[in-house]
Amino acid sequence: MTMFTPLKIALIGYGKMGQLIEQLAIEKGHTIVAKIHSKSNDTEWALLQTADVAIEFTQPEAVLHNIKKCFSFKVPVVVGTTGWYNHLDEVLDWQKHSNAGLLTASNFSIGVNVFFKINQILAYMMDPIHGYEVSLQEIHHIHKKDAPSGTAITLAEGILKSYKQKQQWKLKDASTESHDLSIEALRIDNVPGTHSVTYTSNIDSIEIKHTAHNRNGFALGAIQAAEWLKGKTGYYTMQDLIGL
Repeated sequence: MTMFTPLKIALIGYGKMGQLIEQLAIEKGHTIVAKIHSKSNDTEWALLQTADVAIEFTQPEAVLHNIKKCFSFKVPVVVGTTGWYNHLDEVLDWQKHSNAGLLTASNFSIGVNVFFKINQILAYMMDPIHGYEVSLQEIHHIHKKDAPSGTAITLAEGILKSYKQKQQWKLKDASTESHDLSIEALRIDNVPGTHSVTYTSNIDSIEIKHTAHNRNGFALGAIQAAEWLKGKTGYYTMQDLIGL
């Protein structure tokens, strides 16, 4: 049986997700040694070096700076911010140069990561079958700024790897070509996150769907990622953590 080892965690970003992670991490027996936000000064940033691992949930425009700070303090970092993956190659160069620990995910929910794998398998199975049109829908709360969600983009990329009838993803209103994979992004009050992939023909429809009931799965997954990343160097995703 694996022994529980309490972590000293630095939170980078202290919005709703950061506060929920704090609550659940303390309930699990961990300690929050720093709460860093956009207005934090150098003294507050210096607390980062007392942490075993950092968990970062901020905004796309801040994430590169925050990752670089963690690398400079040799603190492994779990990154939940999305909307910055066009800079991933650059960040991985920093990671290798710093010999740092980095784990990123568009969604930390264990259930969602199983859903990612099911989505990839279904796309592979559907690729040789003609007569179906595939589409994606995601629904989130009205305060979510990015559209489509990072989770929807991960699902789309999983489809595009195997389903050769589609060449690129686009938001539904911007999709004009038959080879576009359409993503419908809806914003509705108090929806934590719902994602569905549908293959439709004249005869029937095949749908897979993941519905989050609250944010706890995202926060607990981020804490599990931090527990797993402690002491590691290298680049990882949730697929590494759950063995998929």
